[in-house]
Amino acid sequence: MAEASIPVDLTNPGQVFACLGFLEAAEALLRGVRGGFDWRNPADARFRLGARGGDDPVARVLRFLDEATVTSFAPAGSPHSTDKWRIETRKDDTGAFPFKDSGQDVLPARLSDCTGEHIEIDYWGDQGQARRDRVKFWAGAGGYPGAALARDALDLVRGRAADHVRDPFSLSAEQSSSFRFDWRRDYVPIDAGFSPNAHDDVVMRGYPLVELLAAIGLTNARPIRRQRLEYGYGVAGLAGDDLYDSIFLRAALGAEKPPFPGMPFRLFTMRLDWPGQEGQARCITDVTEETPQS
Repeated sequence: MAEASIPVDLTNPGQVFACLGFLEAAEALLRGVRGGFDWRNPADARFRLGARGGDDPVARVLRFLDEATVTSFAPAGSPHSTDKWRIETRKDDTGAFPFKDSGQDVLPARLSDCTGEHIEIDYWGDQGQARRDRVKFWAGAGGYPGAALARDALDLVRGRAADHVRDPFSLSAEQSSSFRFDWRRDYVPIDAGFSPNAHDDVVMRGYPLVELLAAIGLTNARPIRRQRLEYGYGVAGLAGDDLYDSIFLRAALGAEKPPFPGMPFRLFTMRLDWPGQEGQARCITDVTEETPQS
């Protein structure tokens, strides 16, 4: 098993979700994945990731993202597509579409490279089917689709991702829209005192690699929704050098206490607000650490 580690800010929910994104992506590309968060050095919290074979799992995922393109898919006969945004929509005639076909904004996205490897992102369509909160913070209803946000993020990292193998979450770029997972970019105009959108000389920089991997990270896990503008998320820490099976990291994200006794565990609360009209987009404004349940 090859292993890699990267720095992570545990008070940045997008980075925690993105670590799970590395986990999910490495599972799709390499198989046999294990991982865990290691904060035994308080000044250098890390996410450690191992996978089958001899390929560095972080580097492998970043190489895939450097080359990947995006398509969306819809059930056979669906009237919805992402063609308007210059993203091909492929029809799924297997009868196994993952959720209700309710609009182009929630059509699943598929990232693919030239070898045929692919990773799907569809967390935003789960509500009602899997009884899990969608954690959909962007205002895409009837408008900009998740597949287009994934494509935009890929365009910003393509050819640059593999160069950031030692610190992937530091990759920044001018970014006009996102999944709103990395709160370093977001703001609430009434709190900031002005709206950068109203000033041509103010350009917001975002973290597209965090955004993209965070979206992948919600494939099999969710933070805890406490109310519309508050979520909790748990982080599974390492007690020694042995990494955890992925199921424990997924379970920890939505837990109030450790998935099993003796696991180092930290619990955080993230609060959100409306950057624009209430009921549309939400953005993360504050993160605090809580005391986990015993």
